[in-house]
Amino acid sequence: MITRSDVRQAATRIAGHVRTTPVARIEPDLAGPAGALWLKLEFLQHSGSFKARGVFNRVLSAAERGELPAAGVVTASGGNAGAAVAYAAGTLGLPAEVYVPTTAPAVKVGRLRQLGATVVPHGSEYAEAYEAAVKRAADTGALFCHAYDQPEICAGQGSVALELLDQAGELDTVLVAVGGGGLMAGVTAGLDGRARVVAVEPEGASALHAALAAGGPVDVPVAGVAADSLGARRVGTIAYELAVGAGVRSVLVTDEQIVEARRLLWSTYRLAVEHGTAAALAALTSGAYRPAAGERLAVLLCGANTDPADLAG
Repeated sequence: MITRSDVRQAATRIAGHVRTTPVARIEPDLAGPAGALWLKLEFLQHSGSFKARGVFNRVLSAAERGELPAAGVVTASGGNAGAAVAYAAGTLGLPAEVYVPTTAPAVKVGRLRQLGATVVPHGSEYAEAYEAAVKRAADTGALFCHAYDQPEICAGQGSVALELLDQAGELDTVLVAVGGGGLMAGVTAGLDGRARVVAVEPEGASALHAALAAGGPVDVPVAGVAADSLGARRVGTIAYELAVGAGVRSVLVTDEQIVEARRLLWSTYRLAVEHGTAAALAALTSGAYRPAAGERLAVLLCGANTDPADLAG
């Protein structure tokens, strides 16, 4: 488990290494009866997603303890976590090795190489790439950065919640897309009851939803348009425990609703985000989450590592 104190410490540690990303207040018609709607533009973060926050916290914490090996860092990632590891390692002068499933989008794999990482394709799913990366870290002594289930990673992600509260003021609800749950865990700890967290998952990749129903993390099948970023087979233990403790509600959205929300963000606001990011807004635009009258909402738009070709027109 992590606490708000852990998140605050992480925010202090990574200051100067990550961007303070802006928020945009959106006209009321998109939010129905809600009193206010804010979009947190975290996709403008270094490396194109919130993941940079957690990676910097993980690596800098290890450096503080004198535990940062010359072998550098290793991770497994469908794209965003790998990009964050590559970016942070490059910034800090460390080698980075990223294991990716063979199904990872070419745009994300290309980005990893641009950032200087050694990319190792392995397996067709994240879980297979993960097993190979863990073994590689053990063999080489490199620092392993989990994509979503390490306390330092989750605490770093939570720094975005502290920013959001500073920028938007009092909030009732924050909508967060969930794959493995690291962002949701950090946001839940960072908010610490100051606003409720609603987890949004694709129907085809609903690891948290399944865990809440089963009473613990379980393996789920993974498919759909957002599987490259929200396609964790099993939700993280940290995320599950925080979700249960805080009463986090999970809502599901379809691929069609995700695609529609993504196109809306582009056509109306000229915001180009990946499908996993659009899932958070899809909960609102589809009616999967219905705000109360006067409710103050924020939607966390968390990643932009996408091919924008299908947004033209």
